[in-house]
Amino acid sequence: MFHKVLVAEDLDTISIAIIQALRELSILEIHHAKYCDEAFLKIKRALHDKVPYDLLISDLSFKPDHRQDRLSSGEELIEAVKKEQPELKTIVFSIEDKSFRIKSLYTNLGINAYVSKGRDSIPELKKTIQNIYNNKNLHPSEEVRHALRNKSLFEIEAYDILLLKSLSNGLTLEDIASEFKNSGIIPSGTSSLEKRINRLKIYFKANNNVHLIAITKDLGLV
Repeated sequence: MFHKVLVAEDLDTISIAIIQALRELSILEIHHAKYCDEAFLKIKRALHDKVPYDLLISDLSFKPDHRQDRLSSGEELIEAVKKEQPELKTIVFSIEDKSFRIKSLYTNLGINAYVSKGRDSIPELKKTIQNIYNNKNLHPSEEVRHALRNKSLFEIEAYDILLLKSLSNGLTLEDIASEFKNSGIIPSGTSSLEKRINRLKIYFKANNNVHLIAITKDLGLV
């Protein structure tokens, strides 16, 4: 069984349930972090000390408070962690039910499993941990199967997400064009960006850019 596991979860009640489940699996070393930055630093420190974690279990949503965190979501945490320790096994344990977001976790972040919080989710989490450790093929839940087979989700590309995030940060077309050009992202011309935005407005049935950002935020894209 896994020896060293990190749980990134900001709700104590859920953390306690996860930690109890890990103890029942005879996992010897269990650490917990309530903040994404804290979890990331623990993983970096463990790598530095040559005692790395074997498994990361993370929520997606972390309630903001007085702290100024660089990483504010499970996606940002996993992305940062994968750059430091690409082989780290990762399970997302979340109430998230948006198909695009779940699909992105697999295709863009390379997670090993997604377990939906709800009734009987702790037994499901334990089973998933055992299967990952034993390199068994996982059988995704219905919401995950839906996300992976939903062909329409392929229409939204990583480029579109970057564009939407830039718009949500209040950047003008000229600002985005300059930023994309400096980062080597193509196309970066203002006319190409405008065409892409119009395509997104049609796709999401948005009346204007503000409406587009509101819709995509509700969908968990930005």
